[in-house]
Amino acid sequence: MGPHDFDFWIGDWDVLGPAGKVAGHNTITAMFEGQTGGMLHEHWRGNGGVEGRSINGYDASRGCWHQTWMDSTGGVLMLEGGLVPSDSGEDAMVLEGWAPADDDDLGRVDRQRITWTRNDEGAEVRQVWETSADDGKTWTVAFDGRYHRRR
Repeated sequence: MGPHDFDFWIGDWDVLGPAGKVAGHNTITAMFEGQTGGMLHEHWRGNGGVEGRSINGYDASRGCWHQTWMDSTGGVLMLEGGLVPSDSGEDAMVLEGWAPADDDDLGRVDRQRITWTRNDEGAEVRQVWETSADDGKTWTVAFDGRYHRRR
């Protein structure tokens, strides 16, 4: 695990949902160019009007990646993790954390997991966001997007 593990996500992307319709655009840039690496900035612009930003960084002292996400609806998500083997043969970036449940007024907190997997050519990245209300026993897909590089 290292500071360039998430470099495959850097780029300017159209993000398509499962039906192939564009869900939004995402721009991922490296921060602090010329430094040791391991810092990315995300700028999401959804077709529904929601904008979001994340800061992603490699924590060398703990040997893991961290993401802090905030969006225009007041949503906040903090995740940690790193590279794991995937079914496609490529390593996938898997970050996990906790966030308040969208459908519960009683303060339930759900487990969150987002997995980014690149294709062999690097022209596409798949992002799958899952939630679990039972501490990871079962997972529900919240978003399944395919990133296509913008020309």
